[in-house]
Amino acid sequence: MSAEEGPVRESPSLRWSAGEGLASRRDQLIAEEPLAIEIAFERQGRSVVRVWGVTMRTPGHDEELALGLLHAEGLVAGMDDVRGSGPRAVNARGEKVATWRVALARAPRDEGRVLREGLAGAGCGLCGRPTLEGLPFGDRSASALPPLSCEKLAELPELLRGRQPAFAATGGCHGAALCGADGSLRLAREDVGRHNAVDKAVGAALRQGLDFSELILVLSGRAGFELVQKAAAAGLPAVIAVGAPSSAAVELAQGAGLTLIGFARPGRFNVYTHAGRLDLADARFRLAEA
Repeated sequence: MSAEEGPVRESPSLRWSAGEGLASRRDQLIAEEPLAIEIAFERQGRSVVRVWGVTMRTPGHDEELALGLLHAEGLVAGMDDVRGSGPRAVNARGEKVATWRVALARAPRDEGRVLREGLAGAGCGLCGRPTLEGLPFGDRSASALPPLSCEKLAELPELLRGRQPAFAATGGCHGAALCGADGSLRLAREDVGRHNAVDKAVGAALRQGLDFSELILVLSGRAGFELVQKAAAAGLPAVIAVGAPSSAAVELAQGAGLTLIGFARPGRFNVYTHAGRLDLADARFRLAEA
């Protein structure tokens, strides 16, 4: 862990501009540091501790990050699956790295299938996972969302932007928010990694006991497969992103019953799956030209 705290670091830099040449300045950068995540459990009367993986992240909300990651992997469905958690200065391998240990109420069925191999970069969602088999996908059949207002949906990315102080300072991090169908922002998290931002938001919702079936995930960037998988694992019924979805993300959302929206801007967006959740009472349709 760096001696500095918080999500922002300062660095000297040189700025070049035409006509003025080079000028010395100090830039604010988004912090990126490793975090080891451990799982502890009882197996056949014996205490077991494993380093689940090491991820690069922006310091802060580490417990929420750990819970969100383990939730996406199917190790933690709710807080009843957690006996306790806390920080450690040294991990189970003897490495002096910032570590968060989560004590599980039950031992995982197959440790080899869930443990990560190597270091996962901040831009990675599934890096180091030996297989995609066993990834959880939530059930949206009991979603409590009322019909979604298109106007309110289009406003959600700007609502998230207003809750991203680290991005405003550095321009170097991603954001994720959980919002209600009424357009209210329930919580928002930032991180240098877009996957970490989602995990932190999901972990925060787990700790607060929020009902995922009533919430919408809002992303500051694109909607890749891993992010949609995390939404599906949580049982979220809808995802809205500022950027584009990938083909795999659309296929996953379609099969999981999740409404996926991309290219969201004030006054417009594209809907890729399950548009039936939108309030289209006053909508007018125009077929695309062949």
